[in-house]
Amino acid sequence: MRRAEGVFVVEGATLLAAALDAGASVEAVYVGAGAPGDDVTVQVERALAAGARVFELGPGVLERVADTVTPQPSLAVVRMPEATLDDLAGATFVVVCVDVRDPGNTGAVIRVADASGADGVVCCDGTADPFNPKTVRASAGSVLHVPVVAGGEPDTVLETLGRRGLRRLAASSRAGAPYTDVDLGAPLALVLGNEASGLPPSLDDHIDGHVTVPMLGRAESLNVATAAAVLCFAVARTRSNLQPMDEAR
Repeated sequence: MRRAEGVFVVEGATLLAAALDAGASVEAVYVGAGAPGDDVTVQVERALAAGARVFELGPGVLERVADTVTPQPSLAVVRMPEATLDDLAGATFVVVCVDVRDPGNTGAVIRVADASGADGVVCCDGTADPFNPKTVRASAGSVLHVPVVAGGEPDTVLETLGRRGLRRLAASSRAGAPYTDVDLGAPLALVLGNEASGLPPSLDDHIDGHVTVPMLGRAESLNVATAAAVLCFAVARTRSNLQPMDEAR
């Protein structure tokens, strides 16, 4: 339904503010019964000024339609950004999610990619919808800040990125080279697999190398979003060190 209508839902004043700050088209805002609070009032006024319609709901209505047990006092319907692989044609750092099924993990990865300066994120077929309300919440609004491509067969996505000169580096819990030993300054696509099973063997021909986060304790592996955070910020640090000093400041 979201994809067909080209809209998605953001919950609460913070995400509404993020949408407005990003210049997204807010179509409608729904405010729950009772005093909405100063933060909600401010963002609703901003949305009105930007051309959104505002609706006040009766008691209990928001609780029935919200995605959470304890809903935010407002919901907004926002026009979905439509990024494609063509929009990432000049990218030098892309995060690719392959079969990352948990919306919380997918949203956290998008947030990390945004924070670390990635040029974009590709959520391949089988990955949680980046515009699912849970994913949007976990991204803390980053789905509106960084280009997110929703969909695409993993082999086709990786083949396209490889043709553009990006080294396709797959995150692995054990089998890869330590990230400290890998050149992270070259154009690359960081490929993240399923939370439990990793990347399917069928993609081996579309992967140029494997990288891992060395672990000193007894944990079997890292959560995919945690691993993404370590690796993405390692990329960011490497790239900042490659900049001339006047640009890095």
